[in-house]
Amino acid sequence: MRFQTPLVPATLIRRYKRFLADARLPDGREITAHVANPGAMTGMKHEGLTIWLEPNDDPARKLRYTWRLAETDGVFVGVDTGVPNRMLRTALEAGAVDGLQGYDTVRPEVKYGENSRVDFLLDGPRGPAWVEVKSVTLCRQPGLAEFPDTVTARGAKHLAELALRAEAGERAVMLYLVQRTDCHAVTLAGDVDPAYVRAWHAATGRGVETLAYACAIAPDAVSLGARLPFHAPPVPA
Repeated sequence: MRFQTPLVPATLIRRYKRFLADARLPDGREITAHVANPGAMTGMKHEGLTIWLEPNDDPARKLRYTWRLAETDGVFVGVDTGVPNRMLRTALEAGAVDGLQGYDTVRPEVKYGENSRVDFLLDGPRGPAWVEVKSVTLCRQPGLAEFPDTVTARGAKHLAELALRAEAGERAVMLYLVQRTDCHAVTLAGDVDPAYVRAWHAATGRGVETLAYACAIAPDAVSLGARLPFHAPPVPA
């Protein structure tokens, strides 16, 4: 998926109020950018960080910049949580996602469970596949991506809802999409959210599958990368 407008580099001043960030452009101007990420963004919000912004000239929008990527030591990290799902939808429709091929239709944001929407509902001759997607940006050990970076009761709820679909005889998949260019494997951060890890083990025991993928990230585009190994964590005490 290519960005509609070429990204411009900037220096982060601060991120605040969840959806706002102040940054300094190369010409010295200070601007406020929209942050399409309500999460903790651990390791991606310190002052002085190089970030990449997408400018826009839409008069209907209050802010003229959106923060898309972070960069540190040549490593790109996806910030906008909407980008990976748009990219993944294109890959799913093209049959390019190993493990999720052979489906005729791809429907995003389908209602299921208790007031939830699954990221993708695939359907075909083999029946439906419910696919929940989580963007992964935390890295505390070289090469290893971890989810989550903060407590996520919502994430545990999604696992339980997927488990219900699996118990009904339908396919249910949790897909971890790594939004970093320096990781080669994925696991869960049991010290960050032990309840989520317990929920993952419970869902796996009820038939939920796990897939993990990398992303190729650059200032001009984001695309699906290689399938990654997923290291199952121990059940927290």
